[in-house]
Amino acid sequence: MYEGVVQDLIDELGRLPGVGPKSAQRIAFHLLQADEPDVRRLAETLLQVKARVRFCSICFNVSEDDTCRICRDPRRDPTALCVVEEYKDVVAIERTREFKGRYHVLGGAISPIDGIGPDQLRIRELLTRLSDGAITEIILATDPNLEGEATATYLTRLMRDLGLRITRLASGLPVGGDLEYADEVTLGRAFSGRRAAE
Repeated sequence: MYEGVVQDLIDELGRLPGVGPKSAQRIAFHLLQADEPDVRRLAETLLQVKARVRFCSICFNVSEDDTCRICRDPRRDPTALCVVEEYKDVVAIERTREFKGRYHVLGGAISPIDGIGPDQLRIRELLTRLSDGAITEIILATDPNLEGEATATYLTRLMRDLGLRITRLASGLPVGGDLEYADEVTLGRAFSGRRAAE
């Protein structure tokens, strides 16, 4: 335990996802040894992110504008919609260069243990996007873990009677893994070999 603001900094850094107590301590001491302009630049960037970044009003991806660059791009296929859990999954799929359609970010996955049900996700907004009939294919790209599978199954049952082609990413992704950690080749093969949802 350290005194005062040093311990406060370690505690705050330790609240970040994936940062344990030892990593928080290393980062804190790195910042203490860094030049003041570097620390100010980091602090200013954090404040700018909070002030300027919001979620796209159409797909809920991160954006500095009302709509993200993908939703604004007229070259994207408006008939194909890839449903993902988090905005970081959009980045993972975009790196493969396999998908040319648009996205819908749910904001998580169904997880009763964590108190997350369908009402806490952006499922209502997804159904609203489907109401005009422009979208003909839904690609369910939820994580291949228990929560992701439950979410995909729920969505498949919900949309089954809408006359859409509903597909799921193919095998190749490890069960229990996260999309953001998959390499481009594995994720690209899984995307191009997707299968019908059951």
